[in-house]
Amino acid sequence: MSNRPNILWYCTDQQRFDTIAGLGNEHINTPNLDRFLSESATFTHTYCQSPICTPSRSSFLSGMYPSAIGVNGNGYATFPKHHEDRLISHILQNEGYDCGLIGKLHLASAFLRRENRVDDGYSYFQYSHDHKGGNEIGNEYLEWIKQQGYDHTQILRARDILSVKDYRNSHNKKNFGGFIEPTEKQDNVPPHLHQTHWCTEKTIEFINRNRGKDQPWMLSINPFDPHPPFDAPYKYYQHYNPDQMPGAHFRDGDLAHQQKLTDAGIDFQNVPRHPDDIQHKHLQASYYAMIQFIDDEFGRILDYLDETNQRENTIIIFMSDHGETLGDHGLLLKGCRFYEGLVRVPLMISWLGHIESQVSDELVELTDLVPTLYDLLDIKIPAHVQGKSLTPILTDATITTPHREYVRCEHYGATNYPDNTHATMYRDKRWKLVVYHNKGLMELYDLENDPWEHNDLSNNADYQQIKWELVQRSYDATVNAHPIQTDEYGPF
Repeated sequence: MSNRPNILWYCTDQQRFDTIAGLGNEHINTPNLDRFLSESATFTHTYCQSPICTPSRSSFLSGMYPSAIGVNGNGYATFPKHHEDRLISHILQNEGYDCGLIGKLHLASAFLRRENRVDDGYSYFQYSHDHKGGNEIGNEYLEWIKQQGYDHTQILRARDILSVKDYRNSHNKKNFGGFIEPTEKQDNVPPHLHQTHWCTEKTIEFINRNRGKDQPWMLSINPFDPHPPFDAPYKYYQHYNPDQMPGAHFRDGDLAHQQKLTDAGIDFQNVPRHPDDIQHKHLQASYYAMIQFIDDEFGRILDYLDETNQRENTIIIFMSDHGETLGDHGLLLKGCRFYEGLVRVPLMISWLGHIESQVSDELVELTDLVPTLYDLLDIKIPAHVQGKSLTPILTDATITTPHREYVRCEHYGATNYPDNTHATMYRDKRWKLVVYHNKGLMELYDLENDPWEHNDLSNNADYQQIKWELVQRSYDATVNAHPIQTDEYGPF
């Protein structure tokens, strides 16, 4: 057996933090994640560094802020080649790991194509950005459907986004972010042909493939779900009654606040509407069903590691790249907002016999994952890494020193919308400050008394002192997010 553990890194797409039954959501079924919860270190206050896919993934795969790695949004032609050696997969390959990827990569644009790659370290590469129609060239999932004897054009529904104009009007595109209700006779993509299932089939294939004697492996698994559209298979959707869903977090006044931000031109993928106008409980039912499907498939992987006696020698990470507004505040999808449902994600890390099982409410950034892996693998943390290793908490659940005083998130023109909005979020244990730069607009939330952020205190006379203290701290954090000199050759 290898002296170093295997690494199985399961990253869902657009999954909120509050979608695991074992952490208090009584409306969703996640038995396998609940089981995993009892075997892992689970962090309930984990934040992505951008609420958009590519900058978030570039960030957590390098341990750097999006602005520091130079990937601030979706749509890049390619990941910066001069930073390919900062990707954890590249480094692990150099350390002797057999590295594989299944599903999304999204370090560069996947618009109507298989995205361009740098030397990312993956020798096993089963690429599929999503389970929509189109993108046929290089989409290994579509080829797999054909191998099962099916016509993929009859199984998959087109996304219907063929231009920048389509994208900017995506709130009108049902196949992009809408609700598509399945029935027993008229299903969405059925489970046995779904990309989420394909990811598991390819995972088992990768685990079993030939590799060097005692060679460790690292596998990155990236299903597209529960990314919208909300199109769960009927097998899972039937377990959720929309009328019994709790629905979006929404109060009177939310729409007026969102309209103020919209009037300022601040970018977002959807227009604010009353949750009832977007069938928010149906959306939530489908979203939860999609996550239950993921839970089943993740459970299959855990079982296979147990059956092949590899579980104890495998670090397992379960997480998501960012969340989903899901009707909260009258919003759907993502963009330049920093509400908890959008920037706070699940994070669970397991290595039986090495990581203590616990549930921690410490503030965590996704930048912390790369330095944590370096620590666990006894690799020196490179100077460019900006995250903070979680190893002290993972190995000692009684530790009382705070992991972080704050977390931060960026949106620097991250979506292909006209405004190219720049905004930053600074959040400590109690307060969240959002600054919409060049707009003269801020948001201030007391998360202790207003956890779902309905009461913006930024213009309240009683909170000006704390606001300006947070502005200074946020400015310092933004300056400190710039990369330091990383070349250690000499003093001049």
